[in-house]
Amino acid sequence: MRLYQTGSINPVLIGFRYQRMAYRASFIKNSKHLPQKHGEHKEIICVLCGLVGNKNKYMKKVKLNTWQVALVFKNGAYQRLLTTGTYWFWKKEDIYVYDITKPFVAPVELNILLQDNELAGILQVVEVKDNEIVLHYENGLLKQVLTAGRYTFWKSVIQNEFIRADISQLEISENIDRNTLLNRLVASYVRSVSVENYEKAVLFIDGKFDKVLNSGVYYWWKNNIAVHIAKVDMRQQQLEVNGQEILTKDKAALRINAWAQYKVADIEKALLENKEYDKQLYVAFQLALREYVAGYSFDELLDKKEAIAPFVLQQVKEKVAALGVEVNGFGIRDIILPGDVKEIMNQVLIAEKKAQANSIMRREETASTRSLLNTAKLMEENAMLWKLKEMEYVEKIADKISNISVSGNGMLIEQLKQIFVPQK
Repeated sequence: MRLYQTGSINPVLIGFRYQRMAYRASFIKNSKHLPQKHGEHKEIICVLCGLVGNKNKYMKKVKLNTWQVALVFKNGAYQRLLTTGTYWFWKKEDIYVYDITKPFVAPVELNILLQDNELAGILQVVEVKDNEIVLHYENGLLKQVLTAGRYTFWKSVIQNEFIRADISQLEISENIDRNTLLNRLVASYVRSVSVENYEKAVLFIDGKFDKVLNSGVYYWWKNNIAVHIAKVDMRQQQLEVNGQEILTKDKAALRINAWAQYKVADIEKALLENKEYDKQLYVAFQLALREYVAGYSFDELLDKKEAIAPFVLQQVKEKVAALGVEVNGFGIRDIILPGDVKEIMNQVLIAEKKAQANSIMRREETASTRSLLNTAKLMEENAMLWKLKEMEYVEKIADKISNISVSGNGMLIEQLKQIFVPQK
């Protein structure tokens, strides 16, 4: 039989076997003075063995505060759990003291410790699978992200909360807000895509089309699932059809620069049913423009250049519908002639302008002559008008003469009168 058993003194052994030894050693005079408190059980053993004076040499004292617990091991085997209080142990017993406000790290296999119902009742075990993460909140604040493994926490004044997430799935179905997803602890497990207000996107999962994404920010778990996003600008866009060298019907080489305005109307047609829809749109405009120019001679083309845009728009209408595109406008910016043709055209233009100038001059001369003829007829019929015309010219001559000297005989006044006074 053992003297110390399950935290209490065996009274039978104390009463019969060791009482005589105690008397002989003169430590205890009678059994009435045997201590009864749990904290003194070790001391009575020391007394009975003659070791009271060397207690600190053979024993150790453990004091546990309210935020602490301890695990007792003897020869490597778990014995029991200790809570708040003061305890004495033999030196050969190992005591592990834990702060219950911090996570618990088991010194041995956890399943062995969990066989103690008392210990299991104050522990919270969290098991995380390979395809999971667990968000650990401490008093409402995100503390850490738990990956695959087994974690143990004390049930204490610290409020531990856990949100389990299956990261093998793409969609984030758990109730996790955006701020948490953007937290530095979680961000490495999340992938995000931003679709601007003027954009749309198509989502491919493992190479298969899934859905159309409207503007917004999207979050998914980062895993082995392949995710591809293709975006399209839904605003009106400008397409330049420049440097098109085309032969007219009469073999005149022209260089034409054109433009077109379009916008994507159906993103699924544009991206899923067509490859590089914008390049196909460019080719459609190019071919329609060449078809029109090649059907007319150079002179006819210059006369009908205003009809180019309506023809091209009509020709590409069916093609752009298949591309998922809506065309809003088309126009010709420049028609550039070859150097020799340009020189000839300039000469023709100069000749035309000279002819127009000569025609205008002849018309002006004819009008002037006709006016002189009319004036002469009027003067011939009216002597007063003739004299007025003479006086007009005399006045013009007098404006250019500063002094006039008149000399003559007594008939000078009479002669001037004959000049300026009409005869009746």
